[in-house]
Amino acid sequence: MSPQTTAEQSMAEPLAEPQTARRGVDAATLRADILEKLTYNVGKNLVAANPHDWFVATALAVRDRILDNWLPQTRAAYAAHRKQVYYLSLEFLIGRLLADNVSNLEMTEAVTEALTSLGAEYDAVRGQEPDAALGNGGLGRLAACFMESMATLAIPAFGYGIRYDHGLFRQAIVGGVQQEYPEDWLAFGNPWEFARPEIAYTIGFGGHVAAAENADDLGPRVWTPAETVDAVAYDTPVVGWRAAQVNTLRLWSARSPEILRLESFNAGDHVGALADRVRLEAVSKVLYPSDETPSGQELRLRQEFFFASASLQDLVKRHLRVYDGDIRSLPDRVAIQLNDTHPAISIAELMRIMVDLNGVPWEEAWDLTRRTFSYTNHTLLPEALETWPVPLMERLLPRQMQIIYMINAIHLDEADKAHPHDTRLLTSISLIEESHGRKVRMGHLAVVGSHHVNGVSALHTNLLRKTLFSDFDMLFPGKIVNKTNGITFRRWLQQCNPRLTALLVEAVGPEVLDRPDVLEKLRPLASDASFQTRFMAVKRANKVSLARVIQDRIGVRVDPSALFDVQIKRIHEYKRQLLNVLETIALYDAIRADPMQNWSPRVKIFAGKAAASYHQAKLIIRLANDVAKLVNNDPVVRGRLKVAFLPNYNVTLAERIIPAADLSEQISTAGMEASGTGNMKLALNGALTIGTMDGANVEIFDRVGADNIFIFGLTTEDVAERRQHGYDAGAVIAASPKLSQVLEQIEGGVFSPDDRDRYRPITQAMRGGDYFLVTADFDSYWNTQRQVAEVWRQPEVWAKSAILNTANVGWFSADRAIAEYAKDIWNVPVNR
Repeated sequence: MSPQTTAEQSMAEPLAEPQTARRGVDAATLRADILEKLTYNVGKNLVAANPHDWFVATALAVRDRILDNWLPQTRAAYAAHRKQVYYLSLEFLIGRLLADNVSNLEMTEAVTEALTSLGAEYDAVRGQEPDAALGNGGLGRLAACFMESMATLAIPAFGYGIRYDHGLFRQAIVGGVQQEYPEDWLAFGNPWEFARPEIAYTIGFGGHVAAAENADDLGPRVWTPAETVDAVAYDTPVVGWRAAQVNTLRLWSARSPEILRLESFNAGDHVGALADRVRLEAVSKVLYPSDETPSGQELRLRQEFFFASASLQDLVKRHLRVYDGDIRSLPDRVAIQLNDTHPAISIAELMRIMVDLNGVPWEEAWDLTRRTFSYTNHTLLPEALETWPVPLMERLLPRQMQIIYMINAIHLDEADKAHPHDTRLLTSISLIEESHGRKVRMGHLAVVGSHHVNGVSALHTNLLRKTLFSDFDMLFPGKIVNKTNGITFRRWLQQCNPRLTALLVEAVGPEVLDRPDVLEKLRPLASDASFQTRFMAVKRANKVSLARVIQDRIGVRVDPSALFDVQIKRIHEYKRQLLNVLETIALYDAIRADPMQNWSPRVKIFAGKAAASYHQAKLIIRLANDVAKLVNNDPVVRGRLKVAFLPNYNVTLAERIIPAADLSEQISTAGMEASGTGNMKLALNGALTIGTMDGANVEIFDRVGADNIFIFGLTTEDVAERRQHGYDAGAVIAASPKLSQVLEQIEGGVFSPDDRDRYRPITQAMRGGDYFLVTADFDSYWNTQRQVAEVWRQPEVWAKSAILNTANVGWFSADRAIAEYAKDIWNVPVNR
């Protein structure tokens, strides 16, 4: 383990702020600093500089101003012994940071003026920044929003994760098929991060465990790993709104202790000399490596332990330094939030650090551990509630597995005393699943090892209590609480939709930039014809901008006057992009059957990635693209229906789509979407939701009102009833002429004339059990879409609903969510 840097050590000491002048934020000073960075850091002059050079120079100049806040604020937090929040997440989908940082530092006008005076355009410069490939979907974007809100609320915090070299993958659509390529976001470096090669921790795997001298069953053990890899820190500052606080996102990169085997290299085995290094450093190469093979599954477990162990070693070392070696004060000074089950192994690892490395007796260590951790559950899906084969755990993490066995034994003993001879209960709550091959249940470990477990919407939390963790709720009443997700309005309104932001400031005042609840003042304006015109003019301008993106990226011309019907999210069967595609086909059929009807023009916009090994999801992507090819080139349709699948969905693309959306598709199978945050972003930007009563849709419904949202389909109770008593998809299909025709077309090769059987796996799944109940909800969805079309034909009614959506969703702010975490779970003050 390498020593911490002198700079970081000093943050723990009550030193005076450094006697250096804070850098000016006026345009003239920024202009000079950007030029200096261009010359001395980038190595270019004005004549030779390309747009990316300007981006790097600008980012470095902005970063200097961040440092003026970051170092003294961090030092002050340690000096005041303020409680620290540590947010552990396998994903942080932070997106581009230049506009985020410039906006939160209130420097947008100055930076724009400085660049203009140098002959550069701010929008073009910020467009050179690649999206950081550190996440995939809602889980990672939520983590990014929460980090920004913690800084905005002046809560001292670290985010901990992995610095992926290539992220998930770069998606291309070739012949309608998803192709995966490595994401090269680090090819030109990352000007926001600070490499900390001196901050490195040794992470062990395998090996053997021996009892320490005179140790009993609960006493310390000595773990001798068979191999190790170093976790090296890279720090990125996270700036809060108006620079209220600058926190740290610390990401770990894997580095082999041995650069190469020189003896093998000199003997001519040039590849073999590097083999161990490549294998060990694969830990931080990609996000979510395929777990279809045993080696892939092992790599995923290595990743999770790698970043969990490094993070715990780091925060414990910092704590011991600040608090004079007193590890027993950890839960009073530290709150660790587990973002889903990925970091759940942290519970066993902290017990190892407590018992084996710091000599804390087991019972006391367990009390300290449970008081330190809290756990956010993001899913009811069994596949996402990780389980690891016991043989893999015993081989790869032998000491942690011993600890899990002991935690489980004590946990089951306590439950048996309270509920004697209840075999069903003990089987249900055991950390080890015995029925289908012995596996460790990481969700169970997270529940048992945390003081609070939270769901992420009211419906999801209720389902956690009643279904997934019902026995734990009975054993630990009050432990499971709700914290409905939120989004940062700085990113998802002010930055991505400046036109709407300017209108809102004019309409309700500048305080709306600081207080989302001020949006409620828009309600009286929803029926004002003049304001409706201005609001929809903003939407129209955003749609014109998105239409250019669609044309540039996939060569499809769309009419900005059409209804932009948007479904943008990870491709998964439960999110039911398939239901949307089937309705698209049915609408296509209806237009062709009656081309003279006054159809409302509509553009169906899809974006999202399917996991590389998720074959059914990838097939749905191909079907969407095959449908698009036929629909977009059919002269009978006359442009009244267009389909656009935009490849390589990321934060930047979302920032272009969301302000332009008219209709937000939130159509998951009821009871399967924990919350969603895309639904919040789209509603905030004036899109009306069509959706099931699932996740946060329930709370959006309550806040925007039944007249301003389109709800269809089965309820959570309906879904449970059909699954319990059996569902006859064949009978439902037979009773729906539209659905029957759509399936017959797909099976007949209408959309795949070169391969009639291409979509057989999709249709077979629907005609069989149809687990995601696409067929059950099809007719309701179709009918509700016709209601959407009818309202769209009434511009004043649509505009009123769009304005009321924006006005009524201020509650879904990440600031509100984080304030609730701080008060109810972390016990930290909010200093804003």
